[in-house]
Amino acid sequence: MQKLDAHCHFWRLDRGDYGWLAGSGSPLAPIRRDFLPPDYPADIAVIAVQAAPTLAETDFLLGLDDPRIRGVVGWADLADPDSVAALRARAGRLVGIRPMLQDIAEDDWILTAPHPEVLAALPALGLRFDALVTRRHLGPLAQFIARNPGLPVVIDHAAKPQPGEQAAWAAGMRVLAALPGVHCKLSGLMTELPPEALRDPLPALHAILAPLLDWFGPERLIWGSDWPVLTLAASHGDWLELTDSLLARLAAPERAAIMGGNGARFYGVAP
Repeated sequence: MQKLDAHCHFWRLDRGDYGWLAGSGSPLAPIRRDFLPPDYPADIAVIAVQAAPTLAETDFLLGLDDPRIRGVVGWADLADPDSVAALRARAGRLVGIRPMLQDIAEDDWILTAPHPEVLAALPALGLRFDALVTRRHLGPLAQFIARNPGLPVVIDHAAKPQPGEQAAWAAGMRVLAALPGVHCKLSGLMTELPPEALRDPLPALHAILAPLLDWFGPERLIWGSDWPVLTLAASHGDWLELTDSLLARLAAPERAAIMGGNGARFYGVAP
């Protein structure tokens, strides 16, 4: 099986634009250091995903020289029409764009702020849209996708399901899954589990995966690690083992699709 980690991060803190990593102390202390391609703990292909809302960080990712990096999901200011030229200049290894919607106060920012020329440029340049969202964004995201049917969209981290929000999360995700071509990443789930669930995470993870399989099917689920953020809850190897257990009941072609084929097809890269 050819694996593709469709969601990992690399950063160098002295670049200075990782606001969410600023400060000191827990809970982010273990990842408040540099993470570069030589640190990545597996010999598999990866998609490097932005971790700062700057073009400078996108250029940093595009400049990383490692054959495992098959593509970069970067950032651009969707509200600025000048971003069309910026994206055109970076087309090629840049395979997608990710605005950091979870950090924007307005739930409906994606419906009101982006400039039409920038949105039109994304599919024209072959770029995909990574939706970094939580439960509060699911309604606006569904409207956004309906307005932009030519834009391939993947929901990062399954929209970060939270205890106590299962019903609202499920309702929103069912709507999104019914929209043609919308994909969902099996990534970032470990760090969203409550501490007590981490002692035996399989039941909690299965409770998330089972409905996602019903809604999206194995052909629209994409595996990723969210490394190194993952390491706040588990190692990369642990996540691979947990994924193997979660997908064990599926047929081999379905497992292969989730673990690599779907991500390669979605991003248009070789696994």
